[in-house]
Amino acid sequence: MAALFQLRSDSPHNIGFLRTANMALKSTIYKADLQIADMDRHYYGDHSLTIARHPSETDERMMVSVAAFGLFANERLEFCKGLSDTDEPDLWQKDLTGQIETWIELGQPDEQRIAKASERADRVIVVAYAGARRPISGGKA
Repeated sequence: MAALFQLRSDSPHNIGFLRTANMALKSTIYKADLQIADMDRHYYGDHSLTIARHPSETDERMMVSVAAFGLFANERLEFCKGLSDTDEPDLWQKDLTGQIETWIELGQPDEQRIAKASERADRVIVVAYAGARRPISGGKA
């Protein structure tokens, strides 16, 4: 799979991937243009994404979400509210009737969240990354 993307910020406080340490109350809006050529899945498409970065979300987590979008790209794949809403995943893909086909979680969700996702979606995917430091199975971090 090949994916090309550019990330640009609509906020005057952001320059490239560097951020100043400010206490923003609102989400920062980013735009990304992805060109997907996935020969394994025979999927080819251009996507113009608008990403709302939650104030408590790290740059790393935001970039993992963009990478996950590129990896599982589909015409109906979309970003959800993520950290803002515990009832929605980070990304999902719904069929034309509104049924959730694919539920994509980032980080290390707990087993109850995965079980809940399994009840609501046909397929559940967890994209783990090093910055998601959360205890697994009730252990200590």
